[in-house]
Amino acid sequence: MSNNRKSYPLSENHADELRASNGFHLDDLTIENILNDKVTMADIQIAPETLSHQAEIAGAAKRYPLADNFWRAAEMTSLPNELIMEIYEMLRPGRALDRSSLDACAERLRNDFGAEKLALFLEEAAEIYTRHGVFSKRF
Repeated sequence: MSNNRKSYPLSENHADELRASNGFHLDDLTIENILNDKVTMADIQIAPETLSHQAEIAGAAKRYPLADNFWRAAEMTSLPNELIMEIYEMLRPGRALDRSSLDACAERLRNDFGAEKLALFLEEAAEIYTRHGVFSKRF
C-alpha cells in the first residue's frame, strides 16, 4: 500500500490488502457470514498495520494530530482490553488520584508493551492534569 492521500479510504482503494489482526480478510466480512456465525470478534479486530497505514496517510495530508491518534491506536492493538478500559477510566477527569498513577501506567505501557507513543500521551496528560488540578476528586 502506498502512503499517499490517494490511498484513502483504504477499504475502497486497498480492500484486497486489508486483514484483521488474525488474518481474516475484509472481503469475508459479509452479512451472510455474520448471520451464519462465520465471523468472530477476533475477525473484526483491526490490524496494527492498517492503523499505521492510516497514520502515514494522515501525516502525508499534514493532519498530524490525526496521525498521532492512529499511531497510538496501532500500539493499543497489542494491549489487553482490560488495560485499555483501565487507561480510559484513569484519563477521565477526577478519576486518577494523582500523577503517579498515570506515570506508573505509562511506564508499564513502555516496558511491558513497547507502546512508547501511548506512554508519552499518558505522561503529557499527567502534566496537564497536574497543571490544571484535574486529579482532585470531583464527586
